Amino acid sequence: MERIVIVGGGYAGFTAARELEKHLRHELRRGEVELVLVDPRPYMTYQPFLPEVLAGSVEARHAAVAHRSHLRRTRLVAGSATRIDHAHHVVLVRSEHGDEPGDEPGDEHPLPYDTVVVTAGAVTRVFPVPGVAEHAIGMKHVEEAVAIRDRLLTSFDRAASLPAGPERACLLTATFVGGGFSGVEGFAELLSFAHDLLRLYPEIEASELQLHLVERNPRILPEVTERPGRWVVDQLERRGAHIHLDSGLESAENGVVTLSTGESFASDLLVWTAGNAANPVVATHTDLPVDARGYVVVRPDLRIGTDDAPVDDAWAAGDGAAVPDLAVPRPGALAVPNAQHAVRQGRRLAANLVAARRGRPTRPYVHGSLGVVATLGLGSGVFEYRRLVVRGRLAWLMHRGYHVLAIPTWERKVRVLAVWLTAGVFGRDVVSLASVQQPRAAFAAAAPAATVRPTPAATAAEPRQSAEA
Repeated sequence: MERIVIVGGGYAGFTAARELEKHLRHELRRGEVELVLVDPRPYMTYQPFLPEVLAGSVEARHAAVAHRSHLRRTRLVAGSATRIDHAHHVVLVRSEHGDEPGDEPGDEHPLPYDTVVVTAGAVTRVFPVPGVAEHAIGMKHVEEAVAIRDRLLTSFDRAASLPAGPERACLLTATFVGGGFSGVEGFAELLSFAHDLLRLYPEIEASELQLHLVERNPRILPEVTERPGRWVVDQLERRGAHIHLDSGLESAENGVVTLSTGESFASDLLVWTAGNAANPVVATHTDLPVDARGYVVVRPDLRIGTDDAPVDDAWAAGDGAAVPDLAVPRPGALAVPNAQHAVRQGRRLAANLVAARRGRPTRPYVHGSLGVVATLGLGSGVFEYRRLVVRGRLAWLMHRGYHVLAIPTWERKVRVLAVWLTAGVFGRDVVSLASVQQPRAAFAAAAPAATVRPTPAATAAEPRQSAEA
């Protein structure tokens, strides 16, 4: 049986697996081919919805697509690839749950393959800033978006019962580091959510909210041109935000944010969205060719290698691959690492892999950008396509329309639409479930009161047993 191993179940990996199931359905049914997907998480995260998860506009589970529900002919391995040894056609996998016979959680085992598809994606890029590792939260996974939301709600609850002072001010201060799409969208949604919460917390004044966005470069949203970027800054500042451009984070020790400009303030919530870095398994733990940044080198048809030195039986796509962007008339241009490209690369990769197996020619990946669109909170957004710029409510509607169509599977589209319609009538859900991060706390607190006490019958029996003795 030929085995195709897909390393990573994000946009590109999930899409490639679904497409391969369609293209190879007869071979899979006859047992001639085995598809294997390796990923530590049992779902694909639709990251463009994380800002709305943060603000309670999208249910957390609806921003994730379960692998097992939609990959019916793919064997799923819950584990992390720690090394890809293409010379021996083996992926070394660290098991999450001990899936292989005799495995314990955390054990590593070799997974042989005939063809490997590398869609491991990227990881959060973190700089060695004091205090960041101890206090910051990322925003790349559903769990992180939920934690940010719960932290803000908990802070409001605590601040409402405190008198004015340093502790209350700290609780009502939040800081985002990074002014790319992820950071700006997350920050804008948090800003919108926080102002909505003020209606439910009469004890808190709008002037007490201190929400900071820190960006080391002179502008935010590098994906759009300068004028729309300035408009976004103006809009956020009008809503009470503090935008720190040309500023870097120097320290976050003890919950105190110190910027390169010398400004310093206590912040209860610190969110790190300062870009992506190459996945370590691709950057340093493989014999496949990688570029200077640690991304897999691929040809235009998504086969790993170059035109002069292709690598047999190896393909790659997504955020962890240096995919040539043939739609840009600039030599050496690479596809932007976003969902728009990753999903389409997954489809093209699957089609080309099958074509190569069957001796047919492959086709290069070419996709012209559909434009960029960002949400800036309820009722506000920005969209840019070439010279066309749309701002405000229409751009926000375009953002929602595009992403509800882009998220995989009709089941998820319907669920997201249902949540949006419900929120439009009843408003956002403001329940904090921070306690789920410590699910046994309430039980453990009650346990000492439930110590085992001898029953009356047992107590009465003890003297008779002593007398007989």
